[in-house]
Amino acid sequence: MAYSNLFLEVLFLVTVGILWSMIFYQLFFTFMGLFYRIKTTKEKRIYETDRKNLPPVSILVPAHNEEQVIERTLESLCRMDYPSEKIEIVVVNDGSTDQTPQIVREFRRKDSRVKLYSIPEEEAGKGKPHALNKGLTQVKHEYIAVYDADNTPEPDSLRYLVLNLMDDPGLASAFGKFRTRNQKRNLLTRFINLETLSFQFMIQAGRYLLLKMALLPGTNFLIRRKALVECGGWDEEALTEDTELSIRLYKKGYRIKFVPYSVTWEEEPEKWKVWLKQRCRWVRGNFYILRKFFLSSFRSKKINIILELSYIFLLYYLFLASILFSHLFFITSGLGFIAVLSPGPYLAVWGCAFLLFTTEIIMVASFEGEASFENLGVTILMYFSYCQGWIVLVFRALYQEIFKKPIHWEKTPRFASQENQSKRRDHEH
Repeated sequence: MAYSNLFLEVLFLVTVGILWSMIFYQLFFTFMGLFYRIKTTKEKRIYETDRKNLPPVSILVPAHNEEQVIERTLESLCRMDYPSEKIEIVVVNDGSTDQTPQIVREFRRKDSRVKLYSIPEEEAGKGKPHALNKGLTQVKHEYIAVYDADNTPEPDSLRYLVLNLMDDPGLASAFGKFRTRNQKRNLLTRFINLETLSFQFMIQAGRYLLLKMALLPGTNFLIRRKALVECGGWDEEALTEDTELSIRLYKKGYRIKFVPYSVTWEEEPEKWKVWLKQRCRWVRGNFYILRKFFLSSFRSKKINIILELSYIFLLYYLFLASILFSHLFFITSGLGFIAVLSPGPYLAVWGCAFLLFTTEIIMVASFEGEASFENLGVTILMYFSYCQGWIVLVFRALYQEIFKKPIHWEKTPRFASQENQSKRRDHEH
């Protein structure tokens, strides 16, 4: 006979309630993201013809063993639609043991705007935020842009960010959208492509439209030097230094804007092992942010910070725990070990949840012209595999937190394209 008691009934109903609350939250912000896309499409048309006297900009590119991608990135940065004499590009070499510094030096012979700063050997290898802080001491201008070493920004991307900051003195920073350059490489990169699009339009765009709240990504952003220095630069203990810096900017009373028509293309992990390490680092970085800011945010009485940290808490603790309990209820009741006696069309409820998930993802994909039968199939597979993988990595991160596993910044390995491989062969010859 299947086991049942009041506690199981209540736990089951709470689980269903949390899951559906998050589903409706995501659905609501998907529509907000659509409205923001429409709004910013009109905004982009204005900035396309805006030719203000643009200020000088310093571009920081932290680099550690980036020989596969750094030349392509520099080429892209040097082709920016921005006054040539008003750009300096500082590549911060963080203890590279490959050909990265040599490639940058060779590139500098072609374009003197590119500079190489190598962190002293005894200080190298401490991670991206440390590299950015060291690079901050080397730049000259008030406007500072940051691009990862694997990025290829579109020509107008920097100009759009600068124009937004020029038009709104209350903005400390503006950031653009990032797209997956290697999305067609395999099933994992297809999953990541849909995931990143969904995050940017559901969370970043929708949340900014409604709450004027957005969190910096690690790349394709512009920040005022004054605001950055006032905040004390980047936190070198943070594994997600972008989110951590965002919270401190908001605590200082600054604002950050999401500018989706400023676009950069980046390389995403192509192997599951690499993905697991990268995302686990992100999760542990968010745990650090909760420890650092969650309780103090209530004393600050800044609603946007409280809502953001509460969302992180709900996502990593209650929502994923609810998914796990939902799976356990489904399996154990299906095997006849337990019985849920509370009446309800639970199979239909699960089916509707799956349908809404699929609808949200395809709707967001349509914003970028990527709604297709292929992506519909990828989305269905994503629900049953990729999304469940998040449960594994969150529990892995929790295990590392509980048992005090050492925290250190790990660079995501790059995968050479055929174009990069041929260029490397040319350099060798």
